[in-house]
Amino acid sequence: MVFSSIIFLLFFLPLFLICYFASPRKFKNIVFLIFSLVFYAWGAPQFVFLLLVSTIANFYVVQKMYYSSKRNNRKILAALSIFLNLGMLAYFKYANFFVENVNLIFEALGISAMHWTEVLLPIGISFFTFQSLTYTIDVYRNVNAPLRNPLHYILYIIMFPQLIAGPIVRFQTISDQINNRKETYEDRLTGFYRFIIGLSKKVLIADVLGMRVDEIMGSDFASLDSTSAWVGIVAYAFQIYFDFSGYSDMAIGIGRMLGFKFPENFDNPYVSGSITEFWRRWHITFTTFMRYYLYYPMGGNKVETKRRLYFNLMFVFLVSGLWHGASWNFVLWGAIHGLFLILERVFLLKLIKRTGKIFGVVYTFFVVLLAWVPFRIDGFTDTLIYYNRMFSFDWGFLQFPARQHFYFILILAFIISYITSFKFGLKLQDLVYKTNLKSKEHILYFGIAVVVNIIIVASLTGSGFSPFIYFRF
Repeated sequence: MVFSSIIFLLFFLPLFLICYFASPRKFKNIVFLIFSLVFYAWGAPQFVFLLLVSTIANFYVVQKMYYSSKRNNRKILAALSIFLNLGMLAYFKYANFFVENVNLIFEALGISAMHWTEVLLPIGISFFTFQSLTYTIDVYRNVNAPLRNPLHYILYIIMFPQLIAGPIVRFQTISDQINNRKETYEDRLTGFYRFIIGLSKKVLIADVLGMRVDEIMGSDFASLDSTSAWVGIVAYAFQIYFDFSGYSDMAIGIGRMLGFKFPENFDNPYVSGSITEFWRRWHITFTTFMRYYLYYPMGGNKVETKRRLYFNLMFVFLVSGLWHGASWNFVLWGAIHGLFLILERVFLLKLIKRTGKIFGVVYTFFVVLLAWVPFRIDGFTDTLIYYNRMFSFDWGFLQFPARQHFYFILILAFIISYITSFKFGLKLQDLVYKTNLKSKEHILYFGIAVVVNIIIVASLTGSGFSPFIYFRF
């Protein structure tokens, strides 16, 4: 089940909200948990039991760790919790990748291939694994005391708004909200507006761009001209941004309706003047996780030599690539970002400072586009062919028939992505995402939201299933 589906919009979400708001406060978490389990089971019924068992096991291991008086026992139990979570992620997400690469080595050595039954990937495993890790580590560091009620912990891990694709919510961010939250009418309305904004990004922009991207990316790359190759990857850059930020907006909006304050996940990333800045604006909760739980423990910026600093940066982004998917293409994506982060510290940031903001924004978008190629395309060979077609400079008319609607949406996506480079654009954005509205403003916003929702539902009835891009991770 996805947020941008008829069954979710017309049945699941309304039924959930009715049951949730009609329930006494002491039963709201139980209602939330039941609907979250149904939501996950709808898309992955074979994995819901595994998710429950692993979550409950982790709850009791962390409980025992926290109340243990022996330091060594605490370390052992913390290690056990981390091993259980990362072990499950490694098996389900990387076992196939490992066997495939081992068999390639065997084939080169003339050894018979290893027989293996492919492992299915539970949806959302990367996201709920990271949330489990934040819980374990924050409790171990005494940042927070553990939850006493296992049902509250299960809810924290599998609450459906951000279960599948984030934002990655650190335990310390919402630890108090799980037991003590109060949603107001203001929260319910502004949460609804935020949900509609995200839904619009997904259905009216990302999905329209995605149709053309799929055509180009599904073609014979060797026959592409440069125009088609550049249009394909530029459209994908905006597709993935509006798809993923749209999901985050919807998750934040639903959470807000229920009284949760989920962290922001995007901050106009394409206006960034460097790759360093880009990673302060793109998938913010993921970057925060990697910074606090990997980069800083490795020494971060506070290391004795620049060589170690560069190693830390590259290592973190290689891991980031693997987190996104079990493929060498994702490792290449991470390596491109890691390389340019290093180059910026060596000389590029000084160059950008001298040449100005416009150069920085153009350079950043260019690098991000280069990195999106292996992120979108499977296999090194096809990736290299696509790069070749991008830089063959045999310009021509777009090979794929594209309606004016596509070009209009592509231009609109560009304008929305870059309008905040200007002061009036920031004011316009603040107006769109405004909270603490007056009564007359609520009437206007609510009316617009309802009309847009009707348009989206009408659009969805005539289109096929379109999952979010980050569901695959």
